[in-house]
Amino acid sequence: MKALVYHGNKDLRLEEVPEPVPGPGEAKLHIDFCGICATDIEEYLYGPVFIFGDTPNPITGKKIPLITGHEITGTVVETGQGVSGLRAGDRAVLNTVLTCGRCRGCLSRQETQCPNMAVAGFALDGGLAEYMVWPASEVIKLPDDVSSEHAALVEPASVALHAVRRSRLQPGETVVVLGCGTVGLLAMQAARATGGRVFAVDRRQMSLDIATELGADGVVNSSEAGADDSLRELTGPDGPDLVIDAAGGEHTPAQAVEWVRTGGRVLLVAIYTAKPAFDFNSLVSTEKEIIGSLGYQRRDVEEIVRLIASGDVRTAPLISDKIGLEDVIDRGFARMLAPSKDVFRILVSPPG
Repeated sequence: MKALVYHGNKDLRLEEVPEPVPGPGEAKLHIDFCGICATDIEEYLYGPVFIFGDTPNPITGKKIPLITGHEITGTVVETGQGVSGLRAGDRAVLNTVLTCGRCRGCLSRQETQCPNMAVAGFALDGGLAEYMVWPASEVIKLPDDVSSEHAALVEPASVALHAVRRSRLQPGETVVVLGCGTVGLLAMQAARATGGRVFAVDRRQMSLDIATELGADGVVNSSEAGADDSLRELTGPDGPDLVIDAAGGEHTPAQAVEWVRTGGRVLLVAIYTAKPAFDFNSLVSTEKEIIGSLGYQRRDVEEIVRLIASGDVRTAPLISDKIGLEDVIDRGFARMLAPSKDVFRILVSPPG
């Protein structure tokens, strides 16, 4: 079968590799769609960072070379010994995060803090291929009214929902989402589904237009003069109860702390490359709270599937293009890296 195999920095190859065979407790899936994430591009340009390079993952024993891709929908084609509840033809998404089940994080239901976490495309073969195998216990069937295409964004949507849950958002609270890329727009919808009044902030008018389409209660273009005043007009003079920073800019965490009300909460869901200085007295004196959020848990995946089925979370407006495996670097990566930034998610559809 064809697969995109990561061998190292700037070394991603479309190769013929053996078709996987499901072992006991595993399911084999034909990949319907696999999204390209910004992390995939960062690993290509700067990695291996999260991909296991020289040292194998403690759970899987895998290291590079391995098949990349972690935003996956597929159709079950075969199951291994001992698998029940799945059959050929079932369409599914995956809980792509495997944990040890024994550490303090796992035993306290904080699986995202498992030190031995193994993620598809980073610690074992992922979905930028024609087929893959995965533990059947972590294969989550899709309802008939959720298409495989729309479900291809379940993984980033699960990240967004996990962040909203971490924020302890209560119905009726005011939320500002700073940075309306894919995760930001999904977090905006998850916050609305939780009962928040949600306002979107971004520099790209295209993002703000989609935020409006997806139900934002108001939008602010941060590149325009008077943006802070416009936001206060929308959220009230005290500021919002919660600011979600999905932008990941050098100054966006400080901006989020400045905007949130006294005693409010800032949720950080981006991955930051800069390490700016910060005045922590601004937290002490105002009792503002900063919360980090990483990844997701199985329950987030299950709930996002339900929210997509109900229409509370819409993913179709975030699908910018569909390409083949052979187009990932020259077309997919190139478009996501272009200065125009006119893209949210590009889906890869293998043959077959």
